[in-house]
Amino acid sequence: MVGVHVLVVSNMAPDAEHPERGGFVRDQVAALRRIDGLEVAFDEFAPGDYRAAAARLHHRHRGRRYDVVHSHFGLTAVPALVVRARLRGVTLHGRDLRHRTTRPVTLAVLPSQRLIGLASPDLASMVPAVLRRRTAPLPVGLELGRFGPLPRADARRELGLDPDERFLLFPYGPDRRVKRVDRARELAEAAGLPLRTLGGAPPERMRAWLNAATAVVIPSEHEGFGLAAVEALACDVPVLATRTGAHAETVGAVDGCLCAEWDLPRWLRALRPHLEEEDPRVAGRTVAERHGTDAYAALLAAAWRRTLG
Repeated sequence: MVGVHVLVVSNMAPDAEHPERGGFVRDQVAALRRIDGLEVAFDEFAPGDYRAAAARLHHRHRGRRYDVVHSHFGLTAVPALVVRARLRGVTLHGRDLRHRTTRPVTLAVLPSQRLIGLASPDLASMVPAVLRRRTAPLPVGLELGRFGPLPRADARRELGLDPDERFLLFPYGPDRRVKRVDRARELAEAAGLPLRTLGGAPPERMRAWLNAATAVVIPSEHEGFGLAAVEALACDVPVLATRTGAHAETVGAVDGCLCAEWDLPRWLRALRPHLEEEDPRVAGRTVAERHGTDAYAALLAAAWRRTLG
């Protein structure tokens, strides 16, 4: 793709309370900038005041006409309409189609988007039938260089934990209801282990947290793609996850992991072999490498090229 000028817009700017927010979008932008022939600008704002976001985007990009303006999340595509573009695209991540307040806004803006990327194929059924020909599976992917195995004792020391402490990790804030921390707590209690949850954890500590855990549990009702599972697999850490998002393709492809609907006895049986190991591991890295951000950035760039014609 030669001489294509792109603006990527995100509503996930980090702040002091949520330093982890939006990192996967910034990783994708970095990967896109490694592709010859793309000139990629990036603008992000915090969730909330979309009128102010539109004003800021207009001020920053007035006088420019991009070949592509691509938004992450349906709500972001609304203020991004103020920026002139040949092609408008959006990546939908799940909540924008499922949540009762964000779905109507997302559906209203979708007709203006010539390319509708889906974080996982199962989101296609939530897009109006008349627009489905515009959809394509376009996950963001994982920046593999930041994740990999570490000895559990070393990871625990890095976090200031007892090197012998065994625990299950729920890789989200406990306030995110759709992720079902209640199920994770139920499993931890049945296994006789403490449960640690993450919310607002600095991104640079994620590798240590994943490697410090005995296993990672993701009993969500819904996921977009399910990047947390791939992060854990890249560290060869056992994962137990529900069948949502891309978990069947990621967690379900690794021996020693479980991808199944929530059922406490079944999840406990799958977990027990890992409880008997001092440093339980699975061969997850090879599967995670299929879902790197460079590969998915190339798919997105190719989709832009096809749609531009």
